[in-house]
Amino acid sequence: MSETAIARAAALSCFADPQDITALGGGITNINLFVRDGSRRFVVRLGDDIPEHGVMRWNELALSRAAEMAGVSPAVVHQEPGVLVLDFVEARTFEEVDVRDPANLAKIVDLVARAHRELGIHLTGPVLAFWPFQVNRTYATRLKADGSAHSGLLPGLMDTLSDLEAAVGPVDLVIGHNDLLAANLLDDGERLWLIDWEYGGFNSPLFDLAGLASNNGLSEAQENAMLEQYFEAPADRYRRAYTAMKCTSLMRETLWSMTSEIHSDLDFDYAAYTSENMERLNAALSEFREL
Repeated sequence: MSETAIARAAALSCFADPQDITALGGGITNINLFVRDGSRRFVVRLGDDIPEHGVMRWNELALSRAAEMAGVSPAVVHQEPGVLVLDFVEARTFEEVDVRDPANLAKIVDLVARAHRELGIHLTGPVLAFWPFQVNRTYATRLKADGSAHSGLLPGLMDTLSDLEAAVGPVDLVIGHNDLLAANLLDDGERLWLIDWEYGGFNSPLFDLAGLASNNGLSEAQENAMLEQYFEAPADRYRRAYTAMKCTSLMRETLWSMTSEIHSDLDFDYAAYTSENMERLNAALSEFREL
C-alpha cells in the first residue's frame, strides 16, 4: 500500500482524527483501506473511472446508495472524485467454499433476489445498463486494437458469443450486481451483505445467477436448487438460457482479465486469472453444446 493512498485517506474531510489506516484485501480494481475515526470505523475505496472496463464511479455511487436504502449494503458516508467512504462492517469475507455451503447458498440467493427486487425502488437518477454481450464485444474490440497476446482467440470467442446471445433470448430486466465473486459477500454472523457495485446496472437476473455459479464452482445440483429457489419454478424451464448466460459470464471474466493484463497497475497475477477463467469457460461451453 502506497504512502500516497494513506495520505489521501487521512486527509478526507469526513474524518476528524483518522487512525489505524490499513489495507484491506480483496480489491483487484481499487485500493481499499480501513480507517478508524473515534469510535467509528470505515472503508475507504480509492479508484477513478476505468473506461476500459466500463466502470463509472457516478454509477457505482448511485447503486451503492440504493443498496444501502434497500438494506443489502453498508451505508455510504462520503464521496468525492476517486473516493467512496462506507461504514465498516465487522464481518467475514466469503471464499468460494463458503458460497458452496448449502446453508450459505440459500441465503445468498435470497439476498440477490432482494437486491433485484428492491434496488430499483430506491434509485433517484439514471444508472447504466450492463448487457454482457455488448460488454464482451467491446472488450474484444479493444483487445484487438491493443495488440493483446490473446488476439488469436477473439474471432472464435465472438462467433460463440453470438450463439450464446441467441440461446438466451428475450430477458426480464432487474438491477444486477454483475460481479458476484465470493469476495463481494460478507457474513457478520447474523446476516449477509453484498458489496462493490462498480459493475452494477440493468441486466437479466440470469447473469447474476450464472456469475454466482461460475465464479464459485457450484455443482449442477446446486445450480438447479438455485434456479428453483430464485424463480420458484422447475429449473429445466431456464436451463438452456441459464447455461448460455453462464458461458457469457465466464467469457466476460476472461476478457476482463485479458484487458487487465494490459491496463492494470495493481499487483495481481492477471495472466494466471485469465488462464483459470479460460479453463472454466471451456468447461461451461462443453456443457452448453450438449444441451
